[in-house]
Amino acid sequence: MTRKPGEAPFASAKRVTRTPGRVHFGGAFLFLFPIPLFLAVAVSLGRGDFSGVLGNTSAATLLLIGALSLRKGLHLERDYLSKKVAVAPRYPMKFLASLILGIGVTIAAKFGAGHASLLAICFGIGATLGCILAYGTDPRKEKIAAAGYGYTTAEVVKALDEAEQRVRGIEAATATIQNREMNDRILRIAAAARKILTVIEDDPRDLRRARKFLNTYLEGARKVTEGYAKTHAKTASDELEANFRNVLITIEEVFNKQHKKLLENDVLDLDVQIEVLATQLKREGIL
Repeated sequence: MTRKPGEAPFASAKRVTRTPGRVHFGGAFLFLFPIPLFLAVAVSLGRGDFSGVLGNTSAATLLLIGALSLRKGLHLERDYLSKKVAVAPRYPMKFLASLILGIGVTIAAKFGAGHASLLAICFGIGATLGCILAYGTDPRKEKIAAAGYGYTTAEVVKALDEAEQRVRGIEAATATIQNREMNDRILRIAAAARKILTVIEDDPRDLRRARKFLNTYLEGARKVTEGYAKTHAKTASDELEANFRNVLITIEEVFNKQHKKLLENDVLDLDVQIEVLATQLKREGIL
């Protein structure tokens, strides 16, 4: 599995970028559509037109649900596009939003504006098609084919997502640690961890060799930083600070070496460095 000079790490894992063109504001303006209908509800109430109240309320509610669904779909799409390794969203939220908006417009045209049924349906179809044309379709394909290397796309995504949560946990500890040196070290460790995740994204074959790091030592780094943050908030001592500094130094060194060894495909030396970190974390009571 050694990579040759100039060889693409993993051809099918290239980042997908949005094609420049349509500019929109995340569907925010769609939230304006229900406002006139809610005003129409008040007018219908004043007139005693209960069919108008029911129709306009139903239409406004559907338009609001459609706008919320579209925002959710756009969020899922942005998350999908930002990753080199990703599975398609479970539900096609943008398409569902288009259908809901179309039904809402149909009801508004029929019961709110009083148009004939056929014309109201045409308005609804137009709204659905317009939404699809404006915001596109949902991603439906995986952005990696890793099955041939022992992992499915979902397994790779899950491992990376769990690792990212651990990195965020490491970073979060800086919020309560009132020591700039320690916080700088913690942030460097988080940056080193993300470099490793990037290597795995570029070539998911590295996941097999990085499993122990992701599941054990990254978690150990999270625990030691969170543990120090809690202890530091209650009591501070020179011994505690010195021990924590030594652990952070070791973690940063091992993380950087992990990144380097993954790039070099040097498994044996990597295992030695990982065991050094394991010994220190066990001595500190972290593992």
